[in-house]
Amino acid sequence: MYNLCTISTQSHLFKVFALADSLKKYGAVLHVLALEGKASNHQHSAIEFYYLNQIEDTTGLALINKYKYQKDKLRWALKPVFLKYLLNKNDSVIYIDNDIYFYEDCAFLFHQLIQHNVLLTPHFYQANPLKSQNWLEANFRVGLYNAGFVGVNNQAVSFLDWWAQCCLYNLKKSFWRGLFDDQKYLDLAPILFDKVQIVKHQGCNIAGWNYKNINESVVFIHFAELTLIEFAKENNPYFPAYLKYMNSLRDYAPNYVFKRKIFNFFTINSYLYFVKWNVYRFFEKLF
Repeated sequence: MYNLCTISTQSHLFKVFALADSLKKYGAVLHVLALEGKASNHQHSAIEFYYLNQIEDTTGLALINKYKYQKDKLRWALKPVFLKYLLNKNDSVIYIDNDIYFYEDCAFLFHQLIQHNVLLTPHFYQANPLKSQNWLEANFRVGLYNAGFVGVNNQAVSFLDWWAQCCLYNLKKSFWRGLFDDQKYLDLAPILFDKVQIVKHQGCNIAGWNYKNINESVVFIHFAELTLIEFAKENNPYFPAYLKYMNSLRDYAPNYVFKRKIFNFFTINSYLYFVKWNVYRFFEKLF
């Protein structure tokens, strides 16, 4: 039996149920920290639910107090705390975002956690300095690794404590400060801690930002906003996988339709940054 976990608000539980369905046939258990709702409202044969009142860790309580009115930040901040909580009864646990869906067995990842304390998946952004400079630099803006997946064993407690303290320090998207929520901190993990393994299997954490580089079988897809936009195109090679995911979501939310977030602070800020970046690039070429 393999143990995976995620964190969710009430409004996204339909994604959690679809995720659990994708894992169930592989004998995996999904542990879910529900930020809202009551136990009587949460039932699924492949899920074990947990609630905020079960968190007794000092840093965890501080994170709850700091981000209790910001549900996204609370979700991100509690990843290391929830992982540490689950390690009290399990030798290894993998955290995954609730918008992930599995297409193959992930047992080989848990085998890696016998030899390694921490598993991270790279974004696998394009990195050609001659043709894809913006993607190359994106590695340094938002982080080398995607925080939608983090695997740990019971020797990773010091890493989890450090990551939790980073989240307590600041969860902010600020390119000029080198911050990107809980994610950018992970760049330091292979330097600060031993036995940190980078998962090079490109079929793990396939998404809208890396699918053009993939040449391996699909283990799991991260259906973030960009993924949904790209994979919904009928000529996309992952369109069949997208349809399977959407059908699974609609088993629990029959009227679900993806709606792109056109404007928010981050998208506007990123657009302005990209405009500025192109202006700098223009003048660099002149001089």
